[in-house]
Amino acid sequence: MKKIIFTENAPAPIGPYNQAVLTGNMLYTSGQIAINPADGTLVTSSIEAETKQVMKNIKAILEAAGMTFENVIKSTIFIMNMNDFGTINTVYGSYFNEKTAPARETVQVACLPKNVNIEISVIATI
Repeated sequence: MKKIIFTENAPAPIGPYNQAVLTGNMLYTSGQIAINPADGTLVTSSIEAETKQVMKNIKAILEAAGMTFENVIKSTIFIMNMNDFGTINTVYGSYFNEKTAPARETVQVACLPKNVNIEISVIATI
């Protein structure tokens, strides 16, 4: 059985998908980009600001499911420019305990929705 997770503290879906799906003890989030849920604007002033907004969106979804970043077991990061990796990694890393950080892959892609520079999805478990 699956439970749809939704929070107004993260961007609303704009297509046939949900912010996250909880099935059993596993939570699967959709990829999050740097949309400010308060006003729907894109946060693109810097790669640091963009990454922080993405992580805030993920945090809101995790909280809606009764979880924290400690519950994350896997993340996938899609970035437009691998030269931004250092900055992204610093911001991303500030949300995790390094000793219990999740597994992760980072992939450079040709294009992301709304021409953003970063998209992140996570898998978490209770």
